[in-house]
Amino acid sequence: MPRRSAGVLLYRREPGGGVSVLLGHMGGPFWARRDEGAWSIPKGEYAEGEDPLAVAHREFEEELGSPVPAAELVPLGELRAGGKVLTVWAAEGDLDATAIRSNTFALEWPPRSGRVQEFPEVDRAAWFGVAEARARLVAGQVPYLQRLLDFLGG
Repeated sequence: MPRRSAGVLLYRREPGGGVSVLLGHMGGPFWARRDEGAWSIPKGEYAEGEDPLAVAHREFEEELGSPVPAAELVPLGELRAGGKVLTVWAAEGDLDATAIRSNTFALEWPPRSGRVQEFPEVDRAAWFGVAEARARLVAGQVPYLQRLLDFLGG
């Protein structure tokens, strides 16, 4: 049984007709000095029997410190990303990317040191135009950008 994750791709329309998406930079020491391919749609794993849409809402709030700022979410479908099956919804809204407050996770760092440290799941967030987001997103999530554009008619 593959692991499953659910998330929300928040987007906003820009003056002049463009679209921006909100991405989170993955926290922790492994990602600290990486940029390209180190950003993610806010998402998280869920167990069998959990409602994926409810999980998407929960994970957005845990990773960014704010509920999804939209009432309507549009399904962008599933895809296999690495060893997971990812389900994503699109939501049109706005959020101050500089004001995020992510939950944390514990990790032994440095490895085999016996020292456990806390790191944010998302250490920062930012808005990116779709072209730039393609370079920033982890590869397995990039198809969702085209799915969003297809939904928006562009």
